[in-house]
Amino acid sequence: MVTDTDIALIGGVLVAGAVVGYLLTRWKALNKKAGAERETEKKLEAAKTRSVELILEAEEKAVSILGNAQKEERERKQELRKMEERLLSKEDAVESQKKELEREKKRQKEEGDRLKIVESDAKATQERAEKELERVSGLTKEEAKKNLYKEIEEKERREMADFMARFEREKRDAVEAKSAEVIVIAMQRYARNSVADVTTSVVHIPNEEIKGKIIGREGRNIKAFERLTGVEVVVDETPESILLSSFDPMRRELAKIALEKLVKDGRIQPARIEEAVEEARAELEKQVIKAGEEAAYEVGVVDIPKEILKVLGRLNYRTSYGQNVLNHSIEMALIAGMLASELKLNVDVTKKGALLHDIGKAIDHEVEGTHVEIGIKLLRKYGMDERVIQSMQSHHEEYPYAIPEAYVVTTADVISGARPGARRDTLEKYLKRLEEIEKAVHSFEGVQQAYAVSAGREVRVFVTPEKIDDFGALQLAKDIAEKIQKDVRYPGEIRVVVVREVRAVEYAR
Repeated sequence: MVTDTDIALIGGVLVAGAVVGYLLTRWKALNKKAGAERETEKKLEAAKTRSVELILEAEEKAVSILGNAQKEERERKQELRKMEERLLSKEDAVESQKKELEREKKRQKEEGDRLKIVESDAKATQERAEKELERVSGLTKEEAKKNLYKEIEEKERREMADFMARFEREKRDAVEAKSAEVIVIAMQRYARNSVADVTTSVVHIPNEEIKGKIIGREGRNIKAFERLTGVEVVVDETPESILLSSFDPMRRELAKIALEKLVKDGRIQPARIEEAVEEARAELEKQVIKAGEEAAYEVGVVDIPKEILKVLGRLNYRTSYGQNVLNHSIEMALIAGMLASELKLNVDVTKKGALLHDIGKAIDHEVEGTHVEIGIKLLRKYGMDERVIQSMQSHHEEYPYAIPEAYVVTTADVISGARPGARRDTLEKYLKRLEEIEKAVHSFEGVQQAYAVSAGREVRVFVTPEKIDDFGALQLAKDIAEKIQKDVRYPGEIRVVVVREVRAVEYAR
């Protein structure tokens, strides 16, 4: 059982414990506060120390900056003193130059005054001399000047004229010598046979009986052949040969091929003649193309369109002053190429221009215009190089010379045509007259074909029967005769024969 004493004892112990706990807590708190105060004092002391260090560093920097500033100030002052000294030196120099300039001006003024006096004296002396000269010579000053100027002018003119004449003579001699040298070199390098064309061809036959077949009953075969080919067939007493006569070499060649086919075949009658002529026309077309290609190959040019080569080949059957036009063009191209080579010009352009310069002659009887104009249009149509056209367009001086190669082409044309035996003027006039006769006939409407035969003494005109009746054929013959008489110059008379052939065809089934 717990007594009051026990309770009091327990209460005393509890009170004592509480007092002791309070005192312990109070002591710890005081110790912690004291530690914090000591730590604060340490930090404060460290801050004071750092502050003093910073102040010292700042003072050192300030002293350094101040020293540098003072040093720069001293240097600037020293530089200013030097600049001031230089300025003073320059001012002294300027002043010295100014004084020297003033002295020079004064000297020049004195010299000028002296020269004026001398000039005045000289002028007075000149005037006295001129007056004395006028008195002695009897001429005034102006007259003397004019005479002197005139004499000097005449002298200079004579000297200039002599110089120009000598210069022109030397230049002409040099050009002629160089031209002769180039032409001689080209001619020495070139050699080509030339054969003048004639207006007849001979077809050999195996026996005399063939002549009768060619003529046919009442001459129907020979008439059909002449109508289809436009060539006059001469059957005479010459053994084993038949003569074909025409001024057009292409017609003559066509007739020769066709007649040779007929002779070889043996069947000669109007229907077979038409077939043979068509076959000959196709064969001649191949020969034309081959002739153009061979001409380009012989000259050594490429890139010429096939259409142009085809027209070029037709020149093999055209003549100019008795000279084969294709042979003339080949000869020209070779000569022109050599000349261009010697003169360091474009050889390819020159050769092509020379080869194609007369290409318009192949179709000039089919198209209006000169052969030069026709050739230019043809070459442009098939896209030939413009330089080639410029080189060929001036060979008859219808167009201005656009490039140096044009002069070479013209020169080659003259060389080719002027050499002895190259051309025959009489034959050319004869052929030209026949062409004019045929051209006059073709100007009438309804004319299908026209051929000048018998050396131009007869022209055979084949008309379209649907357009021209029998009465119209008579009137057409009269009109053609009047036009030929008016437009064409010819010896003797020309017989006009108008042929109107009507065919009636029907089929039996």
